[in-house]
Amino acid sequence: MRTQRSDASPPRWRGVHKALADPLRIRLLEALWETPQSARELADRADLPADRLYYHLGQLEQSGLIEIADYRPLARGKVERVYAPAVTEPPNDAASPEEMAEFLGSMLDATRADISAAYRSKQAGGRREVDLHRGALRLTDEALAELREYIARLASQFGDRDTPGVWTRVVVALVDLQDRPSSDTTELPERTS
Repeated sequence: MRTQRSDASPPRWRGVHKALADPLRIRLLEALWETPQSARELADRADLPADRLYYHLGQLEQSGLIEIADYRPLARGKVERVYAPAVTEPPNDAASPEEMAEFLGSMLDATRADISAAYRSKQAGGRREVDLHRGALRLTDEALAELREYIARLASQFGDRDTPGVWTRVVVALVDLQDRPSSDTTELPERTS
C-alpha cells in the first residue's frame, strides 16, 4: 500500500542535482518511475549486490526524490522496503530554469557514463550498440504534438519490463531553438534580408 507524502505541495528540484550526481542514482530513479521496487529488485536490474544500493537509495530518499511506499514480508519474519518515486516525472514548466538545468545536467552526466561504458565494452570485445543523432527539425505546433505522441507510443511499446531484450538508454530532447509564433498568429513572420 502506497503511503502519501505528508506535504501537499509538489517537491522542488532545487539541490536534487547533488543526489543525482551519481549516474547509478539516476538509473535507480528511472527504474522506480516504471514501478515501485525493493533494493533486491533494483539490484537485479543494476547487476549489483543490494547492499551496495542502500547508500544511494538513502541519498535519493533524503533529497525527497523517492519514498518508502510499502514494506513487503520476506521469509523468517524479515521485511524489505519497497521504494517508489516521490516525484513521478522529471521537472516540468513549474521548475525554475536553474532547477531544470541542474536536473538535465545530471541526466546528461548519466548518459555520458552510459555511452562511455558502452564504448569500453565494445573495445573489450563486447557487443553494445550506440547510435547518436543530433539535428534540427522545423516543426509546426501540430508536428511537434505528433512527434511527442509518436515518442510516447514508442516508449510504451518498447518499455515493457517483462519483454525479453537488452535495456537500452534512449534520450530524446525536443528543444525549440527560437520562440514559437503566438497561437493566434496564422502567418509566419516575414523574413528580412
